[in-house]
Amino acid sequence: MPLSDHPTHTTVRKAYGKIASAGAGCCGPGSSCCGGARPSEVALGLGYAGDDLARLPEGANLGLSCGNPTAMAELRPGETVLDLGSGAGMDAFLAAQRVGASGHVHGVDMTRQMVARARANAAEFKRRTGLANLTFHLGQIEAIPLPDASVDVVLSNCVLNLSPDQPRVWREIARVLRPGGRVSISDMVLLRPLPDEVRGDVEALVGCIAGASLADDVARMMREAGLEEVRLLPKEGALEAMLPEDDPMAARLRALLPEGTRPADFVASLILSARRPA
Repeated sequence: MPLSDHPTHTTVRKAYGKIASAGAGCCGPGSSCCGGARPSEVALGLGYAGDDLARLPEGANLGLSCGNPTAMAELRPGETVLDLGSGAGMDAFLAAQRVGASGHVHGVDMTRQMVARARANAAEFKRRTGLANLTFHLGQIEAIPLPDASVDVVLSNCVLNLSPDQPRVWREIARVLRPGGRVSISDMVLLRPLPDEVRGDVEALVGCIAGASLADDVARMMREAGLEEVRLLPKEGALEAMLPEDDPMAARLRALLPEGTRPADFVASLILSARRPA
């Protein structure tokens, strides 16, 4: 299926292609938001274990996270996992070690440079671990290139907010899940509406802020897609790890927000969990 030329998709592909090709942050030099100069620091702040990060292929962690969905998913050997917006493969590689040789992990990303980087990293991952249980697909999360009822767990990390059609993404998630399959997704979610100035800011969009939906709307989209046991749980300390005081994106957001407010008044990193009815 051809990739969408929707303006949001085009903007996001351009920004993330730059990160994949050059390792450059899309939110300004040194920014931890949406990829930057300190990806390990960000990942540790989001709850990733240092030992897990040390086992990753070099360049798999680009600092694009806003949580640690793999840790919350309780993956089991033999399961089939889907990582939406898999990037350079960080969460996919962690999941592949948990499901083992009898399981499989599919990554889907719409940025060609990211898919190429993930596939190159997979060769190094196989050399280090002996595991060849990953497939990285070029595709969009609004049209997942997998059959109905084909995966046990859907993961994603700070990606769903980048979609211009989030209800469709949730319907696709429900479609590919097997009965009883589960969701463990980290995403940026709004606590209250953003000012128009932030909504229209390109850097805020690719920085995983401007495209975020209100928490009540996210829960509604999940339920309308047919999912149950819907939970939205805060990830403490995530926003501080992503947007420390000296971060250029944090300074830009403060300049756009009403006087006396801060990013944490508007947006939070949440773990979104649910299950397809058995």
